[in-house]
Order: sequence, then structure tokens, then C-alpha cells
Amino acid sequence: MEHSERPPHRCRRVGRIIPEPWQRLCGAVPACQAGGLLDRRPAYYTAKIALNLVLLAAGWIAFVLLGDSWSQLVVAAWLALVAGQAAFIGHDAGHRQIFRTRRPNDLVGLTHANLLVGVRFGWWVGKHNRHHSNPNHEDRDPDINVGAVAFTRGQARARRGLAKVLARHQAYLFFPMLLGEAVHLHAASMRALLRGTVRHAPVEAGLLLLHLAGSLTALLLVLSPFRAAVFLIVQQGLLGLYLGCAFAPNHKGMPILTEGDELDFLRRQVLTSRNVRGGRLVDFALGGLNYQIEHHLFPSMPRPSLRHAQPLVRAFCREHGLPYCEQPLIGSYSAALRHLQTVAAPPRPAVVDQPSSG
Repeated sequence: MEHSERPPHRCRRVGRIIPEPWQRLCGAVPACQAGGLLDRRPAYYTAKIALNLVLLAAGWIAFVLLGDSWSQLVVAAWLALVAGQAAFIGHDAGHRQIFRTRRPNDLVGLTHANLLVGVRFGWWVGKHNRHHSNPNHEDRDPDINVGAVAFTRGQARARRGLAKVLARHQAYLFFPMLLGEAVHLHAASMRALLRGTVRHAPVEAGLLLLHLAGSLTALLLVLSPFRAAVFLIVQQGLLGLYLGCAFAPNHKGMPILTEGDELDFLRRQVLTSRNVRGGRLVDFALGGLNYQIEHHLFPSMPRPSLRHAQPLVRAFCREHGLPYCEQPLIGSYSAALRHLQTVAAPPRPAVVDQPSSG
């Protein structure tokens, strides 16, 4: 792991506050081909969206050609990968990385999240913005206040019954539990839809209904009911696993903040985030989320610019004595699992010194 020092479990204020560090970083960035790291990249996103739509169409064409066959499980895995890539595009649209104004970003986000993936875009954007404001905060980050996994000792101690047993073994169950992540996202989207507290509710409801009706119709027209059910379970399970594996390295195993931790924006984002080391394949597989530190400092920076910002951010952190955490993919998973195992372990009994009898 590349950093100047190991971050403590509880991050207190370190040194002075650096005013507007993101502006100073932007000023140090040399001009790129698109004119600057924060400039929009329309050619990249046009090609990215077009390629993903071609891959999606290829999957459904193969689905029709294969017919009622167990070979369709390969197509299910393919469509899970494509849906994951569509989710990453929706993520970028939610951060306004694609266009500068809200409306076209919302159009891309609604199309990819609601129609192609079946997740409510407006609900997810609100939740994700709260995460970005307070990453890894015990009380404020919705991503570490989920019921299935305990991310702190307090959450683990509060479990009762079966939930306590699951928490005790959560490090071993973490990846199997990710198989249900897509179902969890669908269910949370429906609950948000019923509450009706997000913009574009009628449009989002219509797109979600179109996604559900289209998917079920295609499955039942081509496959027997049993094969259709297996196909859906495999596709949704692998989609959840894929998304969970992309999100897991970002913050899990990094310091957990509480109300007593007083951190400025820079430290709050850097100290709680982890980058994943790798080349173009990792960039593609993780949708650019492997540059988590840069993404949290510059949420609206287009995905292809993050890799160019990385050496500048790393040098900036080194100059100011800030830990910059970066690990290989397997190492990041290991760190996350060690954290889950540590917080769920029962407290060790205190050792009391016995008075000597002599």
C-alpha cells in the first residue's frame, strides 16, 4: 500500500486546514487533449454509451438465437456485465460528468438506471450525494448503515438473533451476500417510488415498469418458466456481485468517522477513500471507481480524466503529509474483509492480574 503513514482507525484533525485544495489542484493541471481535466469529454461518452448499447443488443440477439437452452446462462452472465457497465454510466450522469447541465445528465441517468438496470435514478442520486458529503461517517453515510453488514463494532453489538450470527461470520459471507445486492437495489427503488419523494416520479415509474415488463416478456417468450426463473436468478445475482465487487474496495476497511471527528473537506475525502491499482482493464471493470480518492475530491470530473489527475493528487497529498491509500484489487478485498472480521469479533475478556499467594 502506497502512503506516507498508516491512517489511524479514528481520524482526528491533522495539521492546518488547506483552503480550497481542489481549486489549487485544478490550477496545477496542465492542459489535456480536451482542454483540461474538468472539461467534458463528449466523444468518450458517446463512444462509451454506443459501445455498451451494441454489447447489450448483441446479448439479446444471442438470447433469441439460442432459444430455450441452458446455454442461455452464458447470456445471463453477459447481460449482467453489460448492466453493470450501464450502471457506471448512470453513476457518471448522476455526478454531471457527461454534460454540464442537469437535464441531459438526468436523461442519460434515467435511461441507463431505470430503463436498462431497473434502479430508480432519483433515489440513488440522493443517497449517493449523502455518501459523498460524509464518506464512512458512522451516522451520516447511508452506505455503511445497511442492515446486512455491520461496519462498526457498535453495529455488530446491536445485532440480535440470526442477524448477530450472520454478523459474526460476515467476512466469510460478504461475497455470497453480494449476490442479493441487485435485488436490494430494486426493492429500495420501489420503496422510494411508493414514497414519491423524488423528482420525475411518473417518468421513473414508467421506465421501471417498462424495464420489468420488457424483461419478463422476453424471458417468457423464449424460455420455459423454469429456465426463465433460473436465467433471472443468475443474471441478477451476477449483477449484484459485480456491482458489489466494484464498490467494496472504495471505503471498506478505511477509517470510520464519528461526530467527534473534525475534518476539513480534503481530509474527510482522502482519509476515508482507497484507490485500486491496475491498468486499463481495472479502469474498465470498475468503471473508474478505482480512482476513488480523485473521484471524491472532484466528483464532476469525467471518468477518463481521473487517471490523469491521480499523479497530481498523490503528489499533493505527499507534499502535505496526507496518507494516500492505494492497493491492488485483491489486497483491497483482503483489507475490507479483515475490517469486517475485526468489527464482528466478540470482545476479548479483560485479563485481571491475580494477587500472588506468596
